[in-house]
Amino acid sequence: MRDTRESRLLLVLLIAIAFALITVDIRGGQESPVDGARQAAAAVFGPVENGVASAVDPIGNAIGAVRDSGERHNRIAALEQENAALKAKLGSDDRNRNRLRELDAMLKTAGAGQYGIKGAEVIAIGAAQGFSWTVTIDVGARDGIRRDMTVLNGAGLVGRVTTVGPSTSTVLLANDPDFTVGTRMEKTDELGFATGQGDGPLLVQLLNGKAKVKPGDRLVTFGSQADKPFVPGVPVGEVVRVDPSGGGLTRNIYVRPYVGFTKLDIVGVVVQAPRTDPRDMVLPQKPKPAPTVTVTVTPPPPDGQQAQSDGQKPDQAQPSGDQPALKPEETQQPQDQGETP
Repeated sequence: MRDTRESRLLLVLLIAIAFALITVDIRGGQESPVDGARQAAAAVFGPVENGVASAVDPIGNAIGAVRDSGERHNRIAALEQENAALKAKLGSDDRNRNRLRELDAMLKTAGAGQYGIKGAEVIAIGAAQGFSWTVTIDVGARDGIRRDMTVLNGAGLVGRVTTVGPSTSTVLLANDPDFTVGTRMEKTDELGFATGQGDGPLLVQLLNGKAKVKPGDRLVTFGSQADKPFVPGVPVGEVVRVDPSGGGLTRNIYVRPYVGFTKLDIVGVVVQAPRTDPRDMVLPQKPKPAPTVTVTVTPPPPDGQQAQSDGQKPDQAQPSGDQPALKPEETQQPQDQGETP
């Protein structure tokens, strides 16, 4: 439609009529004269509106989902963080339980040997370059730690202190090739020197080339003069292999250490040596062997005695073929002592 004077007048007239109808509808309330027309329009256009709404609803839902996705993402992130915190707490509880077990075992070892110890935690592992095995612990000179002190844990000998700082110390582990400690065999008291071999068992050179040793025998530290660097009686390990005796002055054996050097955590530095040598008192008790069950088997009776085994009395045994059977009245009676033949 063109913008002319007539069209403008028509537009103004239509607007005036619309306002008039709205005024009449409002004043009429439920008895409005246009109510019938409204109902007719609703009956005509209602199904069309419902169809359009049904077609548009999925799109609206998708838009709503996109709008709410930010809130859901934040909620999922919060749940993931809470789950991670719970897992970390659970892992921390397991680690704390393990540390408590290690501490308890170390205190029992120190008590059995009457060692005065300073508890410490392994906080760093030395570089493995040059086949060197060392760890750093969180105690130092301020805690009374000195060079050449014995280090142990609940299992046995860990190593010795080599370097001491104000608050930390370096420990040379017993499996280092530069590590050597005097040993004593349990019960037999055979002496030797143990040397570390990295991941392998300790090599122990016994001073007696004819010493009788077998796998399963156990060793402890012999001790050093003035108890430095080693105190006596600390468990070292068990024999796993014995080289044949070649008639030499010494004999080599291989010992599996009690300590797991790749999983050290809680250790103790011996700051006070025992008054007396604990000998073998610190070694763990050997497990008792299971009782042997003895089964007695009774062999079956021979074929000739099968009748007796079936319940027949001995005097009812059948006579042999060489002797006739005696009747009851023909049974011989013993003669009286006073009767003469």
